[in-house]
Amino acid sequence: MSAPVRICFVCLGNICRSPTAEAVMAHRLAEAGLDGLVVVESAGTGNWHIGEPADARARAEAGRRGIPMSGRAQQFTRADFARFDLVLAMDAENVAALRRIAPAEAADRVRLFRSFDPDAAHHEVPDPYFGGEDGFTAVFDMVDAACRGLIDHLRAGPLRDR
Repeated sequence: MSAPVRICFVCLGNICRSPTAEAVMAHRLAEAGLDGLVVVESAGTGNWHIGEPADARARAEAGRRGIPMSGRAQQFTRADFARFDLVLAMDAENVAALRRIAPAEAADRVRLFRSFDPDAAHHEVPDPYFGGEDGFTAVFDMVDAACRGLIDHLRAGPLRDR
């Protein structure tokens, strides 16, 4: 068996959007029987929340949907590009921050995560941190749709011959 596809979801602080994406993707991969073929992590471009759990509102929304969310915030570094096949940013600000630190050969691995949702009119996942719980519900729905599209992409490409 070949090495798994390694994906890192990245937002600003790694406590709202990216840990939600990590948890949802892990859940959807397990449902699809692909969990051994794809490894997912999440990180932030900033260092403000290193070591903290995901925002309680994100954990509550995931819990309402039956998806466990664990892990602690970490910061994405230049060295991390060597570990990941895809680095999926939540918004253009994250894309720019990641491309600033990316080695030249890794810059094309950075993509907007929501670009995998074929029905998305906009490819950014808004930051729900300063809003209410409804923002976390909306983000969860966006992330779930993008995860489903990402699984379709992986099946059609990187996982097709496995």
